[in-house]
Amino acid sequence: MDLEQRVAELERRLAALERSAGPAAHSPEREPDDDLWALHGLQAQLTELGAHNGGVLFTGAVRIPAGQCYEWQYGLDTDTVLEADWADAAESFAALGQPVRLRLLREILRGRCTAAELTELDGTGTTGQIYHHLRQLTAAGWLHSAARGRYEVPAQRVVPLLVMLTAAGR
Repeated sequence: MDLEQRVAELERRLAALERSAGPAAHSPEREPDDDLWALHGLQAQLTELGAHNGGVLFTGAVRIPAGQCYEWQYGLDTDTVLEADWADAAESFAALGQPVRLRLLREILRGRCTAAELTELDGTGTTGQIYHHLRQLTAAGWLHSAARGRYEVPAQRVVPLLVMLTAAGR
């Protein structure tokens, strides 16, 4: 079974479990002393799904300074992650491996969305260099060009970007 089929099956099974669990499963209430509440919830879901080697889950609900709200979650069982071709992630990681690009992403999330606004920033280089960085981020899927020369981080990439930055700081 290929990766897409496995993920689709996992998502289908997770949705079925959530439907059968009812509203109580989505309650924000939790044990007050349970520092690992998200982990314990993931472990319960993985047990129900028969993922014997565990899995990973990334999730977030964020409001960025520009005012937009994003909710996102994505999970995979460990076997799927370990069997995937990790080389496919190289371009995405490479695009983030440059401090100016990370700064541009942060500024775009803060509301500076045009190339003109980004060129006004100190220490980001020439206009040509900024366009080069924007092209690299766009090619890797971290940005897309919206109407009238505006750049934005695609909605489905906001939380993953913040997850990666959080993980890098640990």
